[in-house]
Amino acid sequence: MDEISALMQGFSVILTPMNIGLMFVGIILGVLIGVLPGLGGANGVAILLPLTFTMSPTSAIIMLSCIYWGALFGGAITSILFNIPGEPWSVATTFDGYPMAQQGHAGAALTTAFTSSFVGAFIAVVMITFLAPLVAKFALKFGSPEFFAVYLLTFCSFVGMGKGSPFKILASMALGFALASVGMDTVTGQLRLTFGQPELMRGFDFLIAVIGLFGIGEILLSMEEGLKFSGKSAKIDPKVVLQTWKQLPQYWVTSLRSSLIGIWMGITPGGATPASFMAYGLAKKMSKKGSKFGTGQMEGVVAPETAAHAAGTSALLPMLALGIPGSPTAAVLLGGLLIWGLQPGPLLFVEQKDFVWGLIASMYLGNIVGLIVVLSTVPLFASILRIPFSIIAPVIIVICAIGAYTVHNAMLDIWFMLGFGVIGYLFKKLDFPLAPLVLALVLGDKAEDSFRQAMLVSQGDVMIMFSNPLVGGITTLALVLLFWPLISRALAYIKPPKKPDEFAVERPVD
Repeated sequence: MDEISALMQGFSVILTPMNIGLMFVGIILGVLIGVLPGLGGANGVAILLPLTFTMSPTSAIIMLSCIYWGALFGGAITSILFNIPGEPWSVATTFDGYPMAQQGHAGAALTTAFTSSFVGAFIAVVMITFLAPLVAKFALKFGSPEFFAVYLLTFCSFVGMGKGSPFKILASMALGFALASVGMDTVTGQLRLTFGQPELMRGFDFLIAVIGLFGIGEILLSMEEGLKFSGKSAKIDPKVVLQTWKQLPQYWVTSLRSSLIGIWMGITPGGATPASFMAYGLAKKMSKKGSKFGTGQMEGVVAPETAAHAAGTSALLPMLALGIPGSPTAAVLLGGLLIWGLQPGPLLFVEQKDFVWGLIASMYLGNIVGLIVVLSTVPLFASILRIPFSIIAPVIIVICAIGAYTVHNAMLDIWFMLGFGVIGYLFKKLDFPLAPLVLALVLGDKAEDSFRQAMLVSQGDVMIMFSNPLVGGITTLALVLLFWPLISRALAYIKPPKKPDEFAVERPVD
């Protein structure tokens, strides 16, 4: 009851015309940021942070957090329409969202993504409201072994559950690990695989790789096919939204499971990107239609979008309660709090009660506003598919180049983007999966840092990965998923055959 009364007080703080207007402005700006590949929610919030210095802390955090929600929503738009992830966590959405758009179901795919995003964020906010003290205490138990175990679980789930040849999955993942190791070693400060080129010191940025692999690679394939855009005849009306809503309740188990995964990964903090991959992998394993994932299944859009929004929302909890940002955007917002004279931590809930509960209340309203804004513009986004691809293709290339350039303001990144585009094209022609490469590229350096820190703590003893029930349980689950194909075959082999029915009567052969 204390939390409910505090939440009601938070609603009374934010329900002013000024704050509601800032919500709409923030959502619209966030959607535009999410649509533009390479900019990202964290960069968008950082760019617009100076605009909030003249506002009150409550109004400022409402606008900036709504930019964050909008970027989470907007990342799905280009992923579904053009197979270009607007945000890193939208990569898994392309696996089934883009095929749905190609089949003429762009409106249904967008509606599924937006609604699932809302559900994931809503469940995460409810958890934040009522379980903040317990969750913050749990997050403190995570050290470097636990973080590595989470990353290992994500990698193993892809190898054990992925369709196609496991050797191709491992080869793709190995290339991702190699690319992730380029640059400066964060543990020793040594340069690796730079070949004397100063430009390679910072390594390959994940966003540039994603823009090239998916965006440019898809353009090259379309050029080979004669610049044909199979989704150009897509049409949509409000009936599509209602029909999609009628179908979504059948995936409530997937939504709930993906929300819990996202909340866990957001708080620990694992991040929205691994949460979306993990949720997609588990949905594929547990769904009756798992073998059809990747061909345009609605459930394949529900899982990653729900998990990504749940992770993105719950990442704000450790930032507020502990001063530990759970995502890059949360880190930017943490800097904003310090600029406004607020010190994140347990005392923030006591000393700045109106601010904290006003922010939590804005999470509820901000997501409702975001859902209204993006759903009302679904026809606009879907109508893009009717534009001839020979016109859209150069526009996409320009947008990709702008997105790649804005990451570091470096012309070299555009060349890297084109190089990754060629790799993406070759991978698709040779039927190598791109998802493991992307996953290893974004998480490879983090997994390596966590593993090496764990080894330093244990003086090289690998058994630290089983040193307590938490890390041991995660590591064991990862190994089970890795060898699941062999385990399932072994179980099928040792299963006793059915005994023939001795009372059965043989039917005469015609």
